[in-house]
Amino acid sequence: MSVVRLPHAADMPLPAYATAAAAGMDLCAAVSLPQTIAPGARALVPTGLAIALPYGHEAQVRPRSGLALRHGVTVLNTPGTIDADYRGEVAVVLANFGSEPFTVERGMRIAQLVVAPVTRARWAEVGELPSSGRGGGGFGSTGLAGGAAPGR
Repeated sequence: MSVVRLPHAADMPLPAYATAAAAGMDLCAAVSLPQTIAPGARALVPTGLAIALPYGHEAQVRPRSGLALRHGVTVLNTPGTIDADYRGEVAVVLANFGSEPFTVERGMRIAQLVVAPVTRARWAEVGELPSSGRGGGGFGSTGLAGGAAPGR
């Protein structure tokens, strides 16, 4: 996959898998100065990278579980989708749902990037849909505990 390290990230590492079985590569913050995100606020954090994905693929920007658990910091619009034809800088929208300000430091691992194939669908308009065991039930209709909801 082609990647350009932008000038403000010349000393930054490329995204990398932390372990042999990791699905996502860590993205690092390419901020020049520490950037503090107040509780309830959000910020666009640069990575200093531009990528060219193969057509038929997308990159998904996802939160890091440790930031979410320890600080209440997550990625908004998650997963954020990077389309194969996008050539701008990859940036991460971080939100602080914690109770304390959170400071993003240069080089901090702020998100994960998962590259995945994309299936393109074609619509076929029909008069009615085939039936299914679930039907139109949604938004919790299958219950909270194991098994089907009462009355199913």
